[in-house]
Amino acid sequence: MKPAHRWLLGAAVAAGFLGGLAACQDTQRRERVATCRRALPAIAPQPGIRLLRAAPGSAADTVRVDYVEGTRQHWLTCRFDAGTTLLALGTEGRSLSGPALYMLKRFYLDTPDAEAGDPVER
Repeated sequence: MKPAHRWLLGAAVAAGFLGGLAACQDTQRRERVATCRRALPAIAPQPGIRLLRAAPGSAADTVRVDYVEGTRQHWLTCRFDAGTTLLALGTEGRSLSGPALYMLKRFYLDTPDAEAGDPVER
């Protein structure tokens, strides 16, 4: 194989790898945002909650959800491991304790109710 062909083959392999990596990261980002957004009904169960925004947060491996309750704007932040495992959840006034986070994940986020109650932006 000529050196020019090797270079082209190497470039094609690298481009394919980077494209696959980007697609994987996009899927991971969407899963993180959905998980954090789906926690909102359990954290703020009052009627009339309106989702404003759910997107990656300012710190690495975080997602921020902004919402309105009545006339006041609030937020919650979710922190994840390198994948999509929720490690911590906090609001402007408090953080969920370890046992509360476990209960949220085990008995709500891992159920069909969380998906059904997803306040996805419309």
